[in-house]
Amino acid sequence: MSKILPIAQSPPDPQTHTHPSEISKNIKPEDLEGLNVVFINMPLRENSRPTATPEGPLLMATNLRDNYGVTASIIDLNAYRIKDETAQKQGLKDGRWLTQRESYELIKKHFEVHGEPDVVGLSGMITTLGAYKGKDVAKQREVARMIRGELAPDSFLVSGNGLATELKTGLFNYIPELDAIAHSEGDDVILKICLDAKNIKKMGMQNAINSGKLAPYYLNELGGRQRFMYAGERPSGSKKGILPDLPFADLSFLEKDVFGEPVLSWIMNTPAWSASVGTSSATPWKDEDLVPKANSVSSRGCPFVCFYCFRGSQGERLWGVRTAKHLRSELIALIAKYGIKFMVYPDDNFAVAIDRIEDMVPLFKELGVRYGTHTRMDEGADPRRIKPMSESGCVYIGFGPESAHPDTLEAIGKGGHTLSMGFESIKVNGIVYDRIPKSMTMAIRNCLNYGIHPNCTWIMGSPTETLERLKQTVAFIKYQEYLYELHNIPASAVNKRIFSMTWYPGTELIKYEKVQKELKRVFGLNLKPTSNPRCPVEPVCDDNFLNYLLELDDATKLLVGPDGEPLNFSEMSNDALLQAREYVDSDQIDRILDM
Repeated sequence: MSKILPIAQSPPDPQTHTHPSEISKNIKPEDLEGLNVVFINMPLRENSRPTATPEGPLLMATNLRDNYGVTASIIDLNAYRIKDETAQKQGLKDGRWLTQRESYELIKKHFEVHGEPDVVGLSGMITTLGAYKGKDVAKQREVARMIRGELAPDSFLVSGNGLATELKTGLFNYIPELDAIAHSEGDDVILKICLDAKNIKKMGMQNAINSGKLAPYYLNELGGRQRFMYAGERPSGSKKGILPDLPFADLSFLEKDVFGEPVLSWIMNTPAWSASVGTSSATPWKDEDLVPKANSVSSRGCPFVCFYCFRGSQGERLWGVRTAKHLRSELIALIAKYGIKFMVYPDDNFAVAIDRIEDMVPLFKELGVRYGTHTRMDEGADPRRIKPMSESGCVYIGFGPESAHPDTLEAIGKGGHTLSMGFESIKVNGIVYDRIPKSMTMAIRNCLNYGIHPNCTWIMGSPTETLERLKQTVAFIKYQEYLYELHNIPASAVNKRIFSMTWYPGTELIKYEKVQKELKRVFGLNLKPTSNPRCPVEPVCDDNFLNYLLELDDATKLLVGPDGEPLNFSEMSNDALLQAREYVDSDQIDRILDM
C-alpha cells in the first residue's frame, strides 16, 4: 500500500454542511436522461439461507426508474445458494455461494441484457469486503476488480451501505478500483451520484472537476484516482420522528435474473425466522405457515448506544418511523401482487411509538396478514405496546437481550432500559439465580400471554463477562423452555444459538483496554488516538486491519487470529471460552452449566 487513508473524516461544519436534498431537489429527469445504473447486492452468511430482499437498492432503483427515467436494475448475489457436490463436501446443506467465475458470468450477462452501466453501486455490510481466506466467492473487492478490469471499466463505481459507512475513505485502501463511497442513507444522495456520473461522462473527469459541478462531494486525487465521498442523510420531507411516505420498493426488479432464475420467489418462500434457515431464531410454526413473505423496514435508525452495535446501514443514531397508513398501503399492494401471508419488519425499534401501534390495529386487523419484528425487552414487558401489536397481527418479536447478567449488560451499554424494572429470581436445575432483569422475564411472559412468539438472541465473550455470568444467560434460556412448555410450545422453539462478541469498526466496544489489547495481540492491529471520547482509538487501515476485516463473517463465529489465538474480550480463560463455544455449536449449551 502507498498512502494509507484514515477511516474517519472530520465532521462537516454545521454552518457549511448541505443536506443532499438541497442538491437533489434541483435535479430534473432530463438531467439524468440516458443513464444506466446497476446495483449489486453482496453475499452474506453462507451457512444460512437468504431471507430478505435488499431494500436499500430496491428503493433507490425504484425512485431512479419511476421518477427520473433512469434505466435501473439489480443483481442480488446474496440470493444464490447452489446445491451440488461441492456444497455437500463443504457441509452446506442449503447450498453454496456463487463462485467468482459464476458471479462474473452472471454480471457479464446482466450487462449484456440491460446495457453497460454508467454507475455501478456495490451494496453490503462490513462482512462483504472480500473473500475470506481464499474462499471462491465474489464480494466487493472481487466484484470491483471484475467491473474495473473488464466488464464496465468506464463506469462510476460506488460502494454504499454498512461497509462504506463504517470505513468511509479508509475503504479506498482496500478497494482502489472505487471512485466513490456513499455513507448513511442514500435516498437523496443517489441522485447527486448519478448527476456527477452524467457530467463526468459528458465532459470528462478533469473538465467536470474544473467546472465545479462535482462539488461538494469531490475529494481529490487519492491513490491515482479522483475520489468522492457522498454523505447521505435522512430522506427529505422527514419530520421529527416521522419518515416521509417514500415510494414502495418494487420487488419486480428481482422476479427473474438474466438466466430466468426466480430470484424473488426463492427469497419470498424462505421464512425470515425459523431454525431451519440457519439464523439465530426458532419458531413453533411450520415453515409453510410463514411464506410467502416480504420484508420492509418500518423505522430507521436507533437512538440507543449499545457499545457493540453499528447502526449505519439503517439511519445510524437518528430514529424515525413510517406511519401506520403507509405500512398498510404497502401491505395491501404486496397481498394483491404476491399473495403474501406474512410480513417481516426487520428494524430493531418497532415498538417505540405507542400511538403508531394503536393506529395499526384497525388498519391491519381486516387484512389477515401476520407480521413479525424486533423491539426492546422493557417494551415487551409493557402491555400498552404488546396488546395492540397482537391485535394488529404481530405473532413474532425478536429481542436482543444479549446477556441475562446485569453486570455484563452494563458493560456492553444495554443496562439502562433493560435494568429499569429491577430484578427477580428464577430457579433452574435446583439453582437460584436472583439477579435476572425483570424486564426480560416479564417480556417473555407478556408475549406468551398475548399469543406472540418471543425469540431472544445472545452474545458470549463480552468485556467483563465471567463463566458464572455466562451460566446465568444459559440458565435464562433454560427458563424460557420452562415457560414455553406451560403454553404448550415445544422447547425446540427456544433459540439456543449464541453469537460471539466481535468488535466492528465505529463501535464503542473499543474503549475497553482489554478489547484494544486483544485486537493488538491477536490481529496485530495498529491503533491511533481519535478526538472521539466514545471511540478513543481507531485502527490504521493497513494490511493487519484488512486481515481482521476479512475474518468478519458469521456472527456466531469466534474470531481466531493468524497464530490460532482466539479473540477473547471476556474474563474467561481461552480454554473456557473455546469449550463454551464448542458446547453452543454442538447444541449442548446445558453442559455450560456444569463447567
